[in-house]
Amino acid sequence: MTTATTERDDTLAMLRDSLARYLDDNHGFEQRLYALRKADDAPPPFWRGLATELDLLGAALPESAGGLGGGMAAHLALMETLGGALAAEPYLSTMVIGAGLLQRNPGAQADALLGRVVAGEAVLAFAHGEPQSRHDRADVQTEFVRDADGSFRLSGRKAVVHAAPWASHLLVSAIGSAGLSLFVVPKNTPGLRLRAYPTRDGGRAADIVFDNVRLPADALLGEEGGALPKIEQALDEATLAVCAESVGVMRRLMRDTLDYVRQRKQFGVPIASFQVLQHRLADMHMALEQAAALTASVGEIIDDASSGERARAVSSAKVAAAKACKAVGQGAVQLHGGMGMTEELAVGHYVRRATLIEGQFGPPSWHLRRVAKLRAALVLAQA
Repeated sequence: MTTATTERDDTLAMLRDSLARYLDDNHGFEQRLYALRKADDAPPPFWRGLATELDLLGAALPESAGGLGGGMAAHLALMETLGGALAAEPYLSTMVIGAGLLQRNPGAQADALLGRVVAGEAVLAFAHGEPQSRHDRADVQTEFVRDADGSFRLSGRKAVVHAAPWASHLLVSAIGSAGLSLFVVPKNTPGLRLRAYPTRDGGRAADIVFDNVRLPADALLGEEGGALPKIEQALDEATLAVCAESVGVMRRLMRDTLDYVRQRKQFGVPIASFQVLQHRLADMHMALEQAAALTASVGEIIDDASSGERARAVSSAKVAAAKACKAVGQGAVQLHGGMGMTEELAVGHYVRRATLIEGQFGPPSWHLRRVAKLRAALVLAQA
């Protein structure tokens, strides 16, 4: 292990410890329940403190953008810790996806917005998925046209845009004569209609309609028609980040389940002494550790991998994480019994998040088909 790697790991460990302590103080389970009952469209109360108190929103960004240069390793470390507190949003939408797209499309507006994001002054949501797209990243029907003065008009609809109710700006994909492009759209832009709703795991999302929305020329991010490869990369990074989040979710489920079976007694002895339950817990632990190991190994290569290598590796990690979420989530509920799904017990909240992670950015069946297609294409190319 090199000195640089050791220093990076030490820095990430300090960031994780600081974040875990902060979340314990500012986003404990009772505080989460209060926020869920309040259910407004302001960002979660803990969010600003990640920038103002911890100064860690830029941990993954290069130093030239005001960050620490941690790259994907920093995203994964922070997402696992956030997952353990059910606090991954709006970090996922703002820093992993949003900031990643802004970095790869530099310009005056993108640079200024990225600075506001790192300072905790702006929240981003990625408006890409549509009612008909079904995880097809190129299936976009929202359209834009360029007017004679260089400005744009945007029309279409987006579905289940996570963190959109909390966002100050949307990053919107749209199709034009040159291909797929990206635009920065402030949420208060005239002609934008947003229908917000809670998600089953306690987050917020929205369906959005763009009715001939007028945008200035500098709203375009990057080159017109060149957005698809950057969107593919951003979504692959987000998928791997969700795998890391799932590790944090599952570790909390394992911890709570172990505590419960050691305390719960039948026939005068803790149920943790029953061999069949020990086997079940061992299976849950193995699924979790396999997903954690694969996620970490993909994180080591993703920054330097080709697009095909990145896609195959990320999809493989997502399949492992989804299967582990199912095994650990179902095991935790069954070992807790009916009380495992009550609102008053944390395990039910974590199981719901684990269940939604299984399908986020594509279910296992979609990722398995993706890996198969990529491998077939690789074999044909080598023939």
